[in-house]
Amino acid sequence: MKKAIFIHGFYAKEKYYDPDMPLINFKDYTPWLLKQLTTKDYLVYAPMMPWPYFPVYEDWKRELEKLEPDEDTVLIGQSFGGGFLVRWLSEANRKVGKVYLCAPAYYAWDHEGAGSNYEATFFDFELDKDLARKTAGLTILESTNDDEKIKRSYEFLKVLNNAKTITLENRGHFTISTGGEVNEKFPELLEDILQGEQK
Repeated sequence: MKKAIFIHGFYAKEKYYDPDMPLINFKDYTPWLLKQLTTKDYLVYAPMMPWPYFPVYEDWKRELEKLEPDEDTVLIGQSFGGGFLVRWLSEANRKVGKVYLCAPAYYAWDHEGAGSNYEATFFDFELDKDLARKTAGLTILESTNDDEKIKRSYEFLKVLNNAKTITLENRGHFTISTGGEVNEKFPELLEDILQGEQK
């Protein structure tokens, strides 16, 4: 069965514990995207990763691997979730389906200036520049007006071989708070996921 797994990003502690704030794993374009994939017979998952305000790699890895991603699985990582997938794919000894890094936050380029100890620890690993070979296709989605720190991540990840890049104009960080209502949906991402499937 086809599966899609969405990995959310970092979430500030005050937002995580605020009862009036949405769940980080089900906000912005995520509800729309997962619903669209459901109508295409994907089994969809959006796990809440442990303590997204202080992520620990081994904890996130355990949660992803509970879902047993395989060659029929599409992986989508938003922001820090994209950075997580870069590490997981670098270290994992398995093949998966298409992989999408949406505005990936990948702070290995600046351990000392990453902002906190968890960022340096989370990205303390050896990057596999050929990690795309473990996928059915690796795509990075970037926005022209994203945060400068994220743009540094875009530049750093250009070392990845055989990765496709989709650049979109003025979409912020692909969140409603940074790009407006346009980010309630993500048709460009959906179209690429479904590309090549039989109608």
